[in-house]
Amino acid sequence: MVGRISAQVDQMHLQKYQDATGFFGFLEAEDDPETFRGLFESAEEWLRQKGMQRIRGPFNLSINDECGLLVEGFDSPPPIMLGHALPYYGPRVEEQGYAGEQDLLAYRAHPDIAPPRQLEALSKRVAGRVTVRTMRRDRFNEELEIIRDIFEDAWSENWGFIPFTPAEFAELGKNLKFLVDSESVRIAELDGEPVAMIVMFPNINEAIRDLNGRLLPFGWLKLLWRLKVVGLKSARIPLLGVRRSHQGGLLGAALALMVIAPLHVKARKQGIMEVDMSWILEQNQGMRKITESVGCDLYKRYRIYQKDLTTA
Repeated sequence: MVGRISAQVDQMHLQKYQDATGFFGFLEAEDDPETFRGLFESAEEWLRQKGMQRIRGPFNLSINDECGLLVEGFDSPPPIMLGHALPYYGPRVEEQGYAGEQDLLAYRAHPDIAPPRQLEALSKRVAGRVTVRTMRRDRFNEELEIIRDIFEDAWSENWGFIPFTPAEFAELGKNLKFLVDSESVRIAELDGEPVAMIVMFPNINEAIRDLNGRLLPFGWLKLLWRLKVVGLKSARIPLLGVRRSHQGGLLGAALALMVIAPLHVKARKQGIMEVDMSWILEQNQGMRKITESVGCDLYKRYRIYQKDLTTA
């Protein structure tokens, strides 16, 4: 074997956008143009047979999973739930007639950087109306539904958005319950209504890097020891959202800061040196400004490619 690719039709995407777009994903291949050509020709032909007029990717398997091809930031390993690729992948994909459709940006936060004073001042002004609390594990299913509801409202107008299926979010909930303590989830309530949330995962990739993909016979003991006793030096924030009714204004920025700030404090206490905050659409200027204002720097770029399947 010298390569692999998936081709998939996402019915939820088609129902929402009705754009005859199919997808590819799980791309891995040796550095050989003929290998890439064979993989993509196979995926494209399969999608044509399904009535698709364009192909977009990579998505493993949907936009709510790992997506995008790494095109910048090869000098650092990927955190949990982000992919990785070698520098030749982008040029090889483009040789097959693909062009960039969207860029997804990964930011890196350093917990010792203080947020800007103007946002802190605004947060203090609205503090009487806003309560930021941790996740209530004894009401886990209810809390999970709050997180899902805020996420889907906050992201609903983003490019390519499709909601999680119940099964997908149930699986995310299982991971959340196992990997994340209550203080790593923050929910902001404005006048008693949940309006913002954030979730921070430990970077499992750091813990499993030397296990060579094996939990047996003793890999699982090493993993638990590193997670529960020693602790990790890195983490990732895969979920952050503010309801659309508060986006685009100072209140929305303050709400985002008010859920981010406690996790900065928690990360410092735990000795975490680096927190990945991703991904963010390149065109999402509002969230990018908030992210950059709290001291995050852009360190990885993932590209979504697209190709027209109706031309020869």
